[in-house]
Amino acid sequence: MAFVTNPIGIIGEEEAAKMLEEKGYKVIEHNWRMGHLEVDLIAENKQTIVFAEVKARTTTFGEKLPEEYVDENKKRRMIAAGNAYAKHKRTEKALRFDIIGILVDVQTNEITYRGHWENAFSPSSRTVSSGSHTGQWKWIHRTKTIRNK
Repeated sequence: MAFVTNPIGIIGEEEAAKMLEEKGYKVIEHNWRMGHLEVDLIAENKQTIVFAEVKARTTTFGEKLPEEYVDENKKRRMIAAGNAYAKHKRTEKALRFDIIGILVDVQTNEITYRGHWENAFSPSSRTVSSGSHTGQWKWIHRTKTIRNK
């Protein structure tokens, strides 16, 4: 977990990974990055790859739960990252985007709340260009182009 430096974030991601494993998923990536895109956790089972955004907090800031802090911009970046990951790994599994919220007691570091929104949002279509007739794909980020062939 090299990219998470906040102790509450580390606790939150560890708890979120545990939650996914309890549901039968194997966590295969922590803080996966490609260019400017990042996904906190990537997990899979036989049919599905789950891209999970983890929001760990010490308070609800009123009535708002931690998982409610994922905005539309973050969702778009997660979808782009998920599509890039799927193309890079050449997977045909279904993609799912989850949000996991964790509340941590700041004094004891104990988990006081765990929330998991499975399939929290869905992409309208894959955002990575693909030449389906050739099986080739490319992902372009600024001046960097990544190709599978």
